[in-house]
Amino acid sequence: MKLKYNKVIVGLVALLLSALVIPISLMAQDARTGIKGGLNVSNLYIDDVSDENLRPGFHIGVFTQLPVGEFFAIQPEVMYSTKGASATYDSELFNLEGDYSFNLNYVDVPILASFRLGESADIQIGPYVSYLTNANISTDGAVDDSANLDRDNFNTIDYGLSAGFQMNFSAVSVGARYNYGLNQIADSEAAEAILGDARNSLAQIYAAFNFRY
Repeated sequence: MKLKYNKVIVGLVALLLSALVIPISLMAQDARTGIKGGLNVSNLYIDDVSDENLRPGFHIGVFTQLPVGEFFAIQPEVMYSTKGASATYDSELFNLEGDYSFNLNYVDVPILASFRLGESADIQIGPYVSYLTNANISTDGAVDDSANLDRDNFNTIDYGLSAGFQMNFSAVSVGARYNYGLNQIADSEAAEAILGDARNSLAQIYAAFNFRY
């Protein structure tokens, strides 16, 4: 399984590098660069919990849209993004009880294929790679020491797929996107005991401000 994940990571890295070898003249032609940010709503889909709630948060970062044709562009981004969820456990089998909040913060690097629909709409889809900057678990009523789990108990690399829809209005764009993680976030026996094979799931709405338009 680890070998399979490593192949996926290598493939995504190769795609990231491919974006860097686009001819400079092509990148400069009608390229749009700017900042973007907005609302995150994340979840982890943890098994065997009595209640699970979404975690609200935010994302912010920079993007560049590089046209490859009249109706197609490549859009790399670097975003700081909050993820996670909250869950209520009531399990005598695993000695887990109480409310847990999983707070995970990442730097996301999506590389998106952007397909233009008409004059002002884009459909975007592509892979992302993420680096976990910090992680913590807060608890209320927990009966074990799970709150001591930190970043070392989680995979520092995440990867997955992103897809979304964007409307462009001259210097401003607005859109929505969904990100589905493919890598298990727990990386220790203690983390797996409470998270199982949970993966990141994230919905976003955002506004982007283009410096060149």
